[in-house]
Amino acid sequence: MIFKTNVIETVQRTPDIKSIRFEKPQGFHYLAGQYIFVTLGNGPDQMTKHFTLSSSPTEGFLEITKRLTGHPFANALASLSSGDKVSMMGAYGDFTFQGEYDKVGMLSGGIGITPLRSMIKYSIDKKLSVNIILLYSNRFEDDIAFRNELKNMQTENSNIKVVETITKPGPDWKGESGRINAEMIKKIYAGLYGKHILLKWPTEDGRCNGLSFKGAGSSGEAD
Repeated sequence: MIFKTNVIETVQRTPDIKSIRFEKPQGFHYLAGQYIFVTLGNGPDQMTKHFTLSSSPTEGFLEITKRLTGHPFANALASLSSGDKVSMMGAYGDFTFQGEYDKVGMLSGGIGITPLRSMIKYSIDKKLSVNIILLYSNRFEDDIAFRNELKNMQTENSNIKVVETITKPGPDWKGESGRINAEMIKKIYAGLYGKHILLKWPTEDGRCNGLSFKGAGSSGEAD
Protein backbone atom coordinates (compact mmCIF):
# COMPACT_ATOMS: atom_id res chain seq x y z
CA MET A 1 0.00 0.00 0.00
CA ILE A 2 1.28 3.47 -0.91
CA PHE A 3 1.20 6.17 1.76
CA LYS A 4 1.70 9.91 1.28
CA THR A 5 3.43 11.81 4.06
CA ASN A 6 5.31 15.01 4.91
CA VAL A 7 8.72 15.69 6.38
CA ILE A 8 8.54 16.91 9.99
CA GLU A 9 12.22 17.61 10.62
CA THR A 10 15.75 16.42 9.95
CA VAL A 11 18.35 15.47 12.56
CA GLN A 12 22.11 15.50 11.87
CA ARG A 13 23.45 12.41 13.66
CA THR A 14 27.10 12.61 12.58
CA PRO A 15 28.94 14.74 9.99
CA ASP A 16 27.70 12.39 7.23
CA ILE A 17 24.64 10.66 8.73
CA LYS A 18 21.22 12.31 8.80
CA SER A 19 17.81 11.20 10.10
CA ILE A 20 14.62 12.30 8.33
CA ARG A 21 11.40 12.29 10.34
CA PHE A 22 7.98 12.00 8.69
CA GLU A 23 4.41 12.26 9.83
CA LYS A 24 3.00 8.79 10.53
CA PRO A 25 0.21 8.28 7.96
CA GLN A 26 -3.17 7.15 9.19
CA GLY A 27 -3.45 3.38 8.90
CA PHE A 28 0.30 2.78 8.71
CA HIS A 29 1.55 0.06 11.07
CA TYR A 30 4.92 -1.63 11.48
CA LEU A 31 7.04 -3.75 13.79
CA ALA A 32 10.36 -2.68 15.29
CA GLY A 33 13.05 -3.57 12.76
CA GLN A 34 10.97 -3.46 9.58
CA TYR A 35 11.73 -1.43 6.46
CA ILE A 36 9.86 0.72 3.95
CA PHE A 37 10.35 1.93 0.38
CA VAL A 38 10.66 5.72 0.07
CA THR A 39 10.00 7.50 -3.24
CA LEU A 40 11.30 11.00 -3.96
CA GLY A 41 10.57 13.23 -6.94
CA ASN A 42 8.15 12.88 -9.83
CA GLY A 43 8.16 11.66 -13.41
CA PRO A 44 11.56 10.82 -14.94
CA ASP A 45 13.34 12.18 -11.86
CA GLN A 46 11.52 9.80 -9.49
CA MET A 47 13.78 7.62 -7.32
CA THR A 48 12.88 4.82 -4.89
CA LYS A 49 15.01 3.18 -2.22
CA HIS A 50 14.32 0.98 0.80
CA PHE A 51 15.21 2.02 4.35
CA THR A 52 14.89 0.35 7.71
CA LEU A 53 12.88 2.51 10.10
CA SER A 54 15.11 3.75 12.90
CA SER A 55 12.03 4.94 14.78
CA SER A 56 10.08 2.68 17.13
CA PRO A 57 6.36 1.90 16.66
CA THR A 58 5.91 3.53 20.08
CA GLU A 59 6.96 6.93 18.71
CA GLY A 60 4.63 9.39 17.06
CA PHE A 61 6.68 9.81 13.89
CA LEU A 62 8.46 7.69 11.28
CA GLU A 63 12.23 8.05 10.94
CA ILE A 64 14.79 6.81 8.45
CA THR A 65 18.51 7.37 8.85
CA LYS A 66 20.97 7.53 5.95
CA ARG A 67 24.68 7.93 5.41
CA LEU A 68 25.13 10.79 2.95
CA THR A 69 27.26 9.17 0.25
CA GLY A 70 26.98 11.84 -2.44
CA HIS A 71 24.87 9.60 -4.69
CA PRO A 72 21.76 11.13 -6.33
CA PHE A 73 19.25 9.60 -3.89
CA ALA A 74 21.37 10.51 -0.86
CA ASN A 75 21.64 14.09 -2.13
CA ALA A 76 17.88 14.31 -2.71
CA LEU A 77 17.24 12.94 0.77
CA ALA A 78 19.70 15.39 2.33
CA SER A 79 17.92 18.31 0.66
CA LEU A 80 14.54 17.48 2.22
CA SER A 81 13.13 19.98 4.68
CA SER A 82 10.04 20.40 6.83
CA GLY A 83 6.83 20.21 4.78
CA ASP A 84 8.30 18.35 1.80
CA LYS A 85 6.13 15.50 0.52
CA VAL A 86 7.25 11.91 -0.10
CA SER A 87 5.61 8.57 -0.86
CA MET A 88 6.31 5.33 0.98
CA MET A 89 5.33 1.67 0.80
CA GLY A 90 5.50 -0.91 3.55
CA ALA A 91 6.24 -2.05 6.05
CA TYR A 92 8.20 -5.19 5.14
CA GLY A 93 10.79 -7.56 6.58
CA ASP A 94 11.11 -10.36 9.13
CA PHE A 95 14.02 -8.87 11.07
CA THR A 96 11.88 -7.86 14.05
CA PHE A 97 11.74 -8.10 17.84
CA GLN A 98 8.68 -7.91 20.07
CA GLY A 99 10.02 -9.46 23.26
CA GLU A 100 10.36 -13.07 22.15
CA TYR A 101 13.57 -13.58 24.19
CA ASP A 102 14.62 -12.46 27.66
CA LYS A 103 18.31 -12.07 26.74
CA VAL A 104 19.37 -10.71 23.38
CA GLY A 105 22.76 -10.05 21.83
CA MET A 106 22.83 -7.51 18.99
CA LEU A 107 25.63 -6.82 16.51
CA SER A 108 25.91 -3.76 14.30
CA GLY A 109 28.37 -1.93 12.11
CA GLY A 110 27.94 1.68 11.02
CA ILE A 111 24.53 2.62 9.61
CA GLY A 112 23.32 -0.95 10.26
CA ILE A 113 22.34 0.32 13.71
CA THR A 114 18.95 1.56 12.47
CA PRO A 115 16.74 -1.53 13.10
CA LEU A 116 18.47 -2.18 16.41
CA ARG A 117 17.82 1.37 17.60
CA SER A 118 14.15 0.75 16.77
CA MET A 119 14.09 -2.51 18.76
CA ILE A 120 15.88 -1.09 21.80
CA LYS A 121 13.61 1.96 21.93
CA TYR A 122 10.56 -0.30 21.56
CA SER A 123 11.77 -2.55 24.39
CA ILE A 124 12.24 0.42 26.71
CA ASP A 125 8.94 2.09 25.88
CA LYS A 126 7.03 -1.19 26.26
CA LYS A 127 8.89 -1.97 29.51
CA LEU A 128 9.78 -5.44 28.23
CA SER A 129 11.60 -7.78 30.61
CA VAL A 130 14.58 -8.25 28.32
CA ASN A 131 18.33 -7.81 28.76
CA ILE A 132 19.95 -6.41 25.62
CA ILE A 133 23.66 -6.14 24.88
CA LEU A 134 24.52 -4.22 21.71
CA LEU A 135 28.01 -4.52 20.24
CA TYR A 136 28.39 -1.59 17.83
CA SER A 137 31.38 -1.13 15.52
CA ASN A 138 32.45 2.03 13.68
CA ARG A 139 35.58 3.20 11.95
CA PHE A 140 36.01 6.47 13.89
CA GLU A 141 34.52 7.82 17.11
CA ASP A 142 32.75 10.59 15.18
CA ASP A 143 30.97 7.95 13.08
CA ILE A 144 28.86 6.64 15.99
CA ALA A 145 25.22 7.33 15.10
CA PHE A 146 22.72 7.80 17.96
CA ARG A 147 25.64 7.93 20.41
CA ASN A 148 24.07 10.27 22.96
CA GLU A 149 20.71 8.58 22.62
CA LEU A 150 22.19 5.14 23.22
CA LYS A 151 23.98 6.50 26.27
CA ASN A 152 20.72 7.91 27.63
CA MET A 153 18.94 4.60 26.99
CA GLN A 154 21.45 2.82 29.20
CA THR A 155 20.89 5.39 31.93
CA GLU A 156 17.13 5.04 31.62
CA ASN A 157 17.14 1.23 31.63
CA SER A 158 19.84 -0.81 33.37
CA ASN A 159 18.91 -3.85 31.24
CA ILE A 160 20.39 -2.12 28.18
CA LYS A 161 24.15 -2.28 27.63
CA VAL A 162 25.95 -0.78 24.63
CA VAL A 163 29.58 -1.65 23.87
CA GLU A 164 31.22 0.48 21.17
CA THR A 165 34.29 -0.67 19.28
CA ILE A 166 36.33 1.57 16.96
CA THR A 167 38.48 0.11 14.18
CA LYS A 168 40.64 3.23 13.81
CA PRO A 169 40.71 4.67 17.33
CA GLY A 170 42.31 7.97 18.23
CA PRO A 171 44.80 8.32 21.10
CA ASP A 172 42.07 9.31 23.57
CA TRP A 173 39.69 6.42 22.83
CA LYS A 174 39.11 4.31 25.98
CA GLY A 175 36.66 1.70 24.69
CA GLU A 176 37.00 -1.49 22.67
CA SER A 177 39.02 -1.33 19.46
CA GLY A 178 39.21 -3.47 16.33
CA ARG A 179 36.67 -5.24 14.19
CA ILE A 180 34.03 -7.50 15.70
CA ASN A 181 35.31 -11.07 15.79
CA ALA A 182 34.61 -14.34 17.63
CA GLU A 183 36.85 -13.50 20.58
CA MET A 184 35.22 -10.10 21.07
CA ILE A 185 31.76 -11.65 20.90
CA LYS A 186 32.65 -14.22 23.57
CA LYS A 187 34.15 -11.51 25.79
CA ILE A 188 31.21 -9.10 25.52
CA TYR A 189 28.48 -11.72 25.90
CA ALA A 190 30.14 -13.67 28.73
CA GLY A 191 27.43 -12.41 31.10
CA LEU A 192 24.86 -14.39 29.15
CA TYR A 193 26.66 -17.67 29.85
CA GLY A 194 24.35 -20.65 30.17
CA LYS A 195 21.51 -18.92 28.33
CA HIS A 196 20.34 -19.09 24.76
CA ILE A 197 22.03 -16.20 22.94
CA LEU A 198 20.54 -15.04 19.65
CA LEU A 199 22.79 -12.73 17.67
CA LYS A 200 21.08 -10.99 14.76
CA TRP A 201 22.23 -8.54 12.15
CA PRO A 202 20.40 -7.06 9.13
CA THR A 203 21.11 -7.70 5.45
CA GLU A 204 20.67 -5.10 2.71
CA ASP A 205 17.22 -6.40 1.74
CA GLY A 206 15.81 -6.02 5.25
CA ARG A 207 16.03 -9.69 6.13
CA CYS A 208 18.30 -11.02 8.84
CA ASN A 209 21.24 -13.27 9.55
CA GLY A 210 21.43 -15.04 12.86
CA LEU A 211 23.78 -17.00 15.06
CA SER A 212 22.66 -19.06 18.03
CA PHE A 213 24.81 -19.89 21.07
CA LYS A 214 24.17 -22.19 24.01
CA GLY A 215 26.37 -20.17 26.35
CA ALA A 216 29.41 -18.04 25.69
CA GLY A 217 31.85 -20.94 25.55
CA SER A 218 30.05 -23.02 22.94
CA SER A 219 30.12 -23.06 19.17
CA GLY A 220 27.42 -21.30 17.19
CA GLU A 221 24.83 -22.53 14.76
CA ALA A 222 23.31 -20.45 11.99
CA ASP A 223 19.59 -19.83 12.40
